[in-house]
Amino acid sequence: MKEPIAVLAGTPVDTRMGVDCLRDHGLEGMFLPVSPSPQEQMFFQISSREEKNQEILRILRGAMDQGCKKAFIYCNSLSGAVDFTPLAEQTGMHIVTPLHAYARLASQHQSLAVVAANAQGLSGIERTLLHANHDLKLMCASGMGLVLSIEAEMDPDALVQHHHLDQLASWFQNCGMDALILGCTHFPYFKEALSRRTTLPLIDPADEMVRLLNE
Repeated sequence: MKEPIAVLAGTPVDTRMGVDCLRDHGLEGMFLPVSPSPQEQMFFQISSREEKNQEILRILRGAMDQGCKKAFIYCNSLSGAVDFTPLAEQTGMHIVTPLHAYARLASQHQSLAVVAANAQGLSGIERTLLHANHDLKLMCASGMGLVLSIEAEMDPDALVQHHHLDQLASWFQNCGMDALILGCTHFPYFKEALSRRTTLPLIDPADEMVRLLNE
């Protein structure tokens, strides 16, 4: 029997995406959403550091009681709002977040665009990228409306058109960006639809996260 990996994300939708991502790589994920909706997750992320740490620690310890030794944090904004380094030290768990993947990606580019769900996620991504590569040129955008459309299961092609993502990608490309980071773990939902409407490379950190999980 495979050892389960705790999958934490902001809502049930992106937590399920994280579990599915691990399954596609032959790994077993344990479904552990932090909040029932994007709105409640937003309020969680702006709560005090102590409140956030206590809740995440409770979830991680519960996962450990069920045999988990590793955690897969499949949520950019949650990773930006919570410092998982001390939590990893407290629990002894091997914890991987999207920010770990971005730290590796930063050295591979001279300029990057980022689209995130909210400013919490965007600030964490920006901080991580620039810490890893001081010379990196960045352009950023965020929009919770994208997440709400995904949670509502809007058709991906309709979503790209409704939120003008092709125009956003074109603007980033015209400004000289090398690639566009999909800075929310919800966003692979529309990756294929957007890729048909832009030649700007799209970066999904999930594959790098899985590699880090296996190290």
